[in-house]
Amino acid sequence: MTIPPGRPLRIVGDVHGDVRAFAFAADTDRFVIQLGDLVDNGPDSAGTLRLMFRLIDEGRGLFLVGNHDRKLGRALRGERVRGGPQLEATLAGMDAPLRARTLEEVARAPLWLIQGERFFVHAAFHTGMLMNAPPDPLGPVSPLLSRALFGETTGRTQPDGYPERLLRWVNHIPAGMTVYCGHDQRSRDGRPWVTHGDAGGTAMFLDTGAGKGGHLSWIDLDAHLPA
Repeated sequence: MTIPPGRPLRIVGDVHGDVRAFAFAADTDRFVIQLGDLVDNGPDSAGTLRLMFRLIDEGRGLFLVGNHDRKLGRALRGERVRGGPQLEATLAGMDAPLRARTLEEVARAPLWLIQGERFFVHAAFHTGMLMNAPPDPLGPVSPLLSRALFGETTGRTQPDGYPERLLRWVNHIPAGMTVYCGHDQRSRDGRPWVTHGDAGGTAMFLDTGAGKGGHLSWIDLDAHLPA
């Protein structure tokens, strides 16, 4: 999947089954890039998937693979995964055609995309992503796949039960580049959270808690003009 040249963009954060909010975000003439984690938590993961696939079929959008999307894809492929009640509820709402389409789309969706000085990824950036094509999203967990899906983690668990995540990777974003990501809900005021790295790059976190009691955030970007 590629970004159509010359199209203004709408970058949408983690949806997590909040199909009503996603439908509002998708009601645009802009090309939609959804940053991953379409499913789980919210009330209608199946409806969210159907809406995303309609955008794909109409040439109006694409999604990047998030960790929840990958877990769903692996489950649909028959692998044993630790999904818990969230994954069970997602699977229960999917009929056979939707399951087949979801596995197909997750298997071919990108882990990251680059458009000039714009970089799109679910969780976090690594300089190796600038020199390597994205790996198979359902394949073995490599260092770049792990960074794209899970961010930079310490192996420790926070009091809230989530993995402890670091932001050292922001300091390696090249000067002038902006990384648009989700996964890590850093915002404290309901708006996308922006931070700047030592090398002159910028990271914008768009996960503001959709499907988890928060709301869905997005940002509109003008058409990219090649240098």
